[in-house]
Amino acid sequence: MTELKPPPVSLLDPYEGTEVLPVYTTSVTVTGGAAGHGRASGHALSDDGATDLALRLPKAMGGPGGGPNPEQLLAAGYAACFHGALGLIAMKRKIKLDPATSIRAEVSFGRDPEDGLYVLTAHVTATLPSLDRALAQELVTETEKICPYAKMARQGIRHETVLG
Repeated sequence: MTELKPPPVSLLDPYEGTEVLPVYTTSVTVTGGAAGHGRASGHALSDDGATDLALRLPKAMGGPGGGPNPEQLLAAGYAACFHGALGLIAMKRKIKLDPATSIRAEVSFGRDPEDGLYVLTAHVTATLPSLDRALAQELVTETEKICPYAKMARQGIRHETVLG
């Protein structure tokens, strides 16, 4: 098995281009499953086959639960990205993070008072045991500035929807 290692700190080096330069691109296709509804009974499959999930509507939304849902997947991605960015910043600054360092991302699907429809919200909690609170806050503030998921939450995401 290949040894697992963090990416190089050079990922933090600034980019000077005028267009977005993709470093990694993936795609996931969702079909509707038994209920014909991606959230209720969907099947999610990534282009490389590494993600192959039966999606389920959570009990809180009237579904059976018993499988991952889009909010959990977003929360996992957000927490993983933030943890990774935090680790790179700590490595660059030669700060050793406690192995118990954790990021908890809470994603809520809720009603939007602005348009009466729906909105996602996120709340991220960083736990950095054994670090001075001021230093921990400094690292979290710096991470919030560079984590692409945090940036997406602040600025929105560039997107395009087309008919295939």
